[in-house]
Amino acid sequence: METVNIIKIKYNINYIQNYYKKLITNNMEDSLNISGKKFKSRLMTGTGKHRSVKDLLESVKFSETEIITVAIRRLDLDNPNEKTILDHLDWEKYQILPNTAGSKTSEEAIFTAQLAREVTGSNWIKIEVIPDPEYLLPDPIGTVQAAKELIRDGFVCLPYIGADPVLAKILEDLGCATVMPLGSPIGSGKGVITREEIQIIIEKSSIPVVVDAGLGVPSDASSVMEMGADAVLVNTAIAEAKNPGLMGKAFKEGVNAGRNAYLAGRIPIKSSASASSPTKGTINS
Repeated sequence: METVNIIKIKYNINYIQNYYKKLITNNMEDSLNISGKKFKSRLMTGTGKHRSVKDLLESVKFSETEIITVAIRRLDLDNPNEKTILDHLDWEKYQILPNTAGSKTSEEAIFTAQLAREVTGSNWIKIEVIPDPEYLLPDPIGTVQAAKELIRDGFVCLPYIGADPVLAKILEDLGCATVMPLGSPIGSGKGVITREEIQIIIEKSSIPVVVDAGLGVPSDASSVMEMGADAVLVNTAIAEAKNPGLMGKAFKEGVNAGRNAYLAGRIPIKSSASASSPTKGTINS
């Protein structure tokens, strides 16, 4: 009897070890794929608003991000002796994603993208066409116009958009590598107020959906990852935190938790309660 129990214990241990080995392997293979390039991290970060280069580098390190976006128009490129953010980042380690922030028209965005390609040598571009300085909402028509021209010119386009499922599909059909719908206005920290629209975009898209803008805390990032978003981009919530490095780490963990929950599959929502303990074979009073 004792031998049988030992065999059972060994079997259970082997089963558990194999289960977790398979789980780890599956998680390792669960990569973010953008335009044929694979990334382990599903957290993109920005470089603006950090109080110092030290804060920026710590947030990058602890977030374990692999894609970092940089506003090309806001770099001082006239003085070759002056270091910019680009000089502090390891281009071999990170995918630098230039953006067209500061562009009010499609023409300005196209010019900025071409400048970015000259500066970075990369054809990746995050398209931002934002004519309104107060609410910083993206121009859908200008975004489509810029995407058309830039795709023709060989760019890998990641457009920042309002949470509009119709617009998202148009941009996908044009050949964009991702769509990046906003959760709420840039820098507002309001979280995800466009949840239903983002859910539709996720359901209808066959390219990665990256939720960008307005995320204030890691639970915001986790919630959209639970919905099935492929990644998030966070800047202000990390840069303006009291401890950017620690907040970067917190967002990393929030993104990972949300992704794992999505892969695991949540329980259905019910209108009534359901007992978690057995209802049959219980002791009668």
